[in-house]
Amino acid sequence: MKHDFKELRLERVTRRFAHADGRAVAALDGLSLTIPRGEFVALLGPSGCGKSTALNCIAGLLALSDGSIHLDDVRIDVMPPEARGFGMVFQNYALFPHMNVRRNIGFGLKMRGMQDSEAAPRVDAALKLVQLAGHEDKLPGQLSGGQQQRVAIARAIVVEPPLVLMDEPLSNLDAKLRIEMRSEIRRIHRNLGRSTIYVTHDQDEALSLADRIVVMKDGTMRQVAPPAEVYLHPADLDVARFMGYRNELALVVERTGAEGVVASGSGLTLTGTAKDGFAQGARVRAAVRPDDIVLVDAGAAAPNALDATVDSIEYGGRESLVDIVTAGGVRLHVRSPAAVRVGEPVRASVPVARLLVYRE
Repeated sequence: MKHDFKELRLERVTRRFAHADGRAVAALDGLSLTIPRGEFVALLGPSGCGKSTALNCIAGLLALSDGSIHLDDVRIDVMPPEARGFGMVFQNYALFPHMNVRRNIGFGLKMRGMQDSEAAPRVDAALKLVQLAGHEDKLPGQLSGGQQQRVAIARAIVVEPPLVLMDEPLSNLDAKLRIEMRSEIRRIHRNLGRSTIYVTHDQDEALSLADRIVVMKDGTMRQVAPPAEVYLHPADLDVARFMGYRNELALVVERTGAEGVVASGSGLTLTGTAKDGFAQGARVRAAVRPDDIVLVDAGAAAPNALDATVDSIEYGGRESLVDIVTAGGVRLHVRSPAAVRVGEPVRASVPVARLLVYRE
């Protein structure tokens, strides 16, 4: 498979499976996506949303029920996995425990019939790229989790694939290693100059790694956009919920205007940014991140000011997660550096631009 391709195209890709009751259920439903060469795309969503199914369809590990996949003008979904020549990094590394690092990395080249004399410099280059030079004679059991993941990445890239596929590669690592490996994966992607498709359920991973994020739910795409767009402007309420908009208020629209949409409920009247068109009396859901709610001085004039009482505090170092409850019984999660105590009255402010209002 050529390395200088211009784009990978998924055209209405669908994968159905038979449910226990005999029904045909779509794990992936009409996924259409174009990925240009060199782009890093993250497939993001909760378990069962179809992201790993999409990756396996691209890899050739699952057959399509409908649709097609093209690398430029070549249709590849009719090809076997080995003919596609993609590199794949699995969640569990899938290293051979009896082979040392060098043999693990060179396994794909050996399967392609490459002579040792030709494979050796490519293995050396891969070792250098993943910063494992000096570890080539160790067995996987002698390596840390992060080092094993580097071996898995080196094995995927040593065959010089046009596309690298990664299926939750950091989920088995501890928090510190995950952060370190994020920067390593991004560095390797830049050095290779090829496309990477990365499956994850971790919003932080997707935001820090991807050029574009594909948010998925129930086998469908809900939003395709750069990280900042997905973070700041979720396309719908489901995307907002998944991207950390933990505070959700059931309100009724009073009016809309240049200042935004004004809605009320449970003793609150708030102005937010409309993500849909609303008529007066429409039932809506307003969503806001804990990070976007600010605790201000008592009596201070502030947008969407509301008075509440501190109900609980989860210490988090520089910032704590503070639960506050209004007189009408509305509970809000606030991430704040402010030093407060349980039972203390506080005033919170919600910026109009960060209170996103969706159709219920």
